[in-house]
Amino acid sequence: MSSQAQSLVQSVDWLAIAPPTIAAVVGLVVLVTDLFVGDNRKALLGWVSVAGLAASAVMLLPLLDGDRSTFCLTGDADVCSYTADRFTLVIQFLVLGGALLAALLSMTTLKDADKELPEGEFWFLLLSSAAGAALLPASRDLATLIVALEVASLPAFALVGIKHGDRKSSEAALKFFLSSVTATAVSLMGISFVYASTGTLYLTEIATRIENVDDQLQTLAQAGVVLTLVGFAFKTAAVPFHFWVPDTYVGAPLPVAAYLSVVGKAVGFSGLILVTVIALPSYADVWGPALAALAALTMTVGNVGALRQRSTRAYSAVRLLAWSSVGQAGYLLVPIAAAAYSEDAEKAIGSTVAYALMYAAVNLGAFAVAALVARTKPLNRVSDYRGLYASRPLAALVLGFFLLCLAGLPPGIIGLFAKVTVFSAAVDAGLGWLAVVMAVNVVIALFYYLQWTTLLFRAPEGEPETHRVPAPLTAAIALTAVLGIALSGAPQLVLRFSDTGLF
Repeated sequence: MSSQAQSLVQSVDWLAIAPPTIAAVVGLVVLVTDLFVGDNRKALLGWVSVAGLAASAVMLLPLLDGDRSTFCLTGDADVCSYTADRFTLVIQFLVLGGALLAALLSMTTLKDADKELPEGEFWFLLLSSAAGAALLPASRDLATLIVALEVASLPAFALVGIKHGDRKSSEAALKFFLSSVTATAVSLMGISFVYASTGTLYLTEIATRIENVDDQLQTLAQAGVVLTLVGFAFKTAAVPFHFWVPDTYVGAPLPVAAYLSVVGKAVGFSGLILVTVIALPSYADVWGPALAALAALTMTVGNVGALRQRSTRAYSAVRLLAWSSVGQAGYLLVPIAAAAYSEDAEKAIGSTVAYALMYAAVNLGAFAVAALVARTKPLNRVSDYRGLYASRPLAALVLGFFLLCLAGLPPGIIGLFAKVTVFSAAVDAGLGWLAVVMAVNVVIALFYYLQWTTLLFRAPEGEPETHRVPAPLTAAIALTAVLGIALSGAPQLVLRFSDTGLF
């Protein structure tokens, strides 16, 4: 065997790649099983999917004892395509946990849809997307990064438009697809420029080579950096790449909107962190100011958009959560921008990871309660939540708690704690103006979160409706509530994740 061919033979650490692999294999099992299962037993596919996602998450435990890398160059064991370090494991936990909660919500939605949604295809697409999302934070070369990004995104387009004969759903899927494909094309062009100027796709090698690029290739490298960032800015729903969010969330089945709001964001942010902090630290003077401006713009546009929602408009609750998630994306961008200016970039990145964990738990919880209300009030207006406490006291208390967490008010201590962590990352990096913009936005957000919260406890109009809540929906609400309350009681648990082990 020639030395060149030998250098392509790579060892595989099956334990390291187990989490995304299990999700992908269970997805294929569900797709094949769907062919042989009768219509009256399709619910079985849902339980298999939930079990598969739970097994993927459990496989993170054996990886906690130390960093593991695989698909490494045989000539250089330090240059690898897949690395399971602390950063990878925390994001994989967030992604797989988020997908698991979305799966629990989906079981109730599929049952209520009464065969309007194809169950086998739905579960296959959800598991495929989760596998891609779990692969992304472990990717350490640009090719694997883009493949993981597309494996996470392509099934998501289909999930958004999966409602048969629903014009709103098809329109949302088309808008999501066209804007996403454009962003992917731009970032692929950027990656090709980076590759042309450095001659490598591995992130650690790009970091060393891009500093010493030939003068003739300098402009090409700079254009590559900017274009690569555009693709990830789209995935994070940063302004001005956010326009697809409200319509997509409204048109998609509610569990899919919940999945996109958390897992979709985790994918975008982890990709953005890997590209900026690991591959392009020497270009911090380019991406630092760009991300700081994007953060300020995103949180402002998101919060103003949420503020403008009329409570009597159809689907205003989902629209408000959609705009709020754009605003939250702005807060998540702050520490990544701060990493460009900070002496301790790892601590800054840790603030984003800590905030993402808080946001994932409470946002999924808010969507879970929205799914519960949508069972009797399918138009899901904010005004439909008036007097929820009279008919469902526990659901109202839990939703109130989630909204206060998102606003950063006690008793949602974890929300306050996460915001302070992000705020201090901006101040420590000398980005005082960004900290001021964030403070103003937090005050704007207080208004619409508190408005919705007070509505829950007002006197209801008409007779309160009650109905039995399915077990999977109850489990999703209970899990997110327990997580939110536990983290509010011991917020230092989240800070442990600020040591990402990325460096």
